[in-house]
Amino acid sequence: MSEPIRTGGCQCGAVRFRISGKLGRPSICHCRMCQKQFGGFFSALVTAPTEGMEWTRGELSYFQSSVNIERGFCKNCGTPMTYRHPGGLELAIGTFDDRSDLAPQIQVNYDARIPWVETIFDQPVHQDPDYYSQQEKIISFQHPDHDTAIWPAEGVKI
Repeated sequence: MSEPIRTGGCQCGAVRFRISGKLGRPSICHCRMCQKQFGGFFSALVTAPTEGMEWTRGELSYFQSSVNIERGFCKNCGTPMTYRHPGGLELAIGTFDDRSDLAPQIQVNYDARIPWVETIFDQPVHQDPDYYSQQEKIISFQHPDHDTAIWPAEGVKI
């Protein structure tokens, strides 16, 4: 059985990819470099196949974060997309159009985690219906979660 075709890209749609090979193990990395790259508590990454990975729109820009590591991002919107190391390429799970089956299976650099990261989902959930109705009125310029023949759409600046 062949692997499903997977697609994804940055927030603005300037950079897109397609994968036809088997992905590696999804993971979370708690290292300080990943925290800074993603501007978050950790990164969520999955190993790209050595064959079957293609960039279908645009090019990444890279930041050399250490001697062997390059971190790829969209130069237009800033979306962090890749972690490239001597062993291969990791892709940010959040950049995939369908992320439903990419739950992390391992945590790395666990000792560098922010101590309270383990309890963030124990916090109360904001459930104000007025807040969510206001959110629905926002006009989004984000690229949709599927490939498009033309992007940006008319009237969208990237």
